[in-house]
Amino acid sequence: MARYKTVFRIFLAIAMVVIGIKHFTDPAPFVSIVPSSLPHPLALVYGSGFFEILGGAGLLIPQFSRAAAWILVILFIAVFPANLYQAIHNIPVLALPNDPPLIWLRLPFQILLVVWAGWFTRQDSHEF
Repeated sequence: MARYKTVFRIFLAIAMVVIGIKHFTDPAPFVSIVPSSLPHPLALVYGSGFFEILGGAGLLIPQFSRAAAWILVILFIAVFPANLYQAIHNIPVLALPNDPPLIWLRLPFQILLVVWAGWFTRQDSHEF
């Protein structure tokens, strides 16, 4: 089981770093899903990108991996309103066809991400 957990940790870490970098290199799609009621959408996108990179990189460092996992859990919960806003307003999702059912299916995936990152908040005796 520890081997699978390590593979899933590395996969999530790489994905978060790549997506976090994308927040800086191409912020427009992320800005478009920030609810209009929130101020400074670009700053929020940069902030979430920073925490995605921090959380992803932290998952790879044993002494920081639990804290990094908590950062990601909180981040996934914090960005849920943006995903809901995206679904309600039918804003296209990166890397998916612009199909409203697919946009709505992304919401349960966000719950899966919370559970996935939450798995790494528990310290197992056979980690790393």
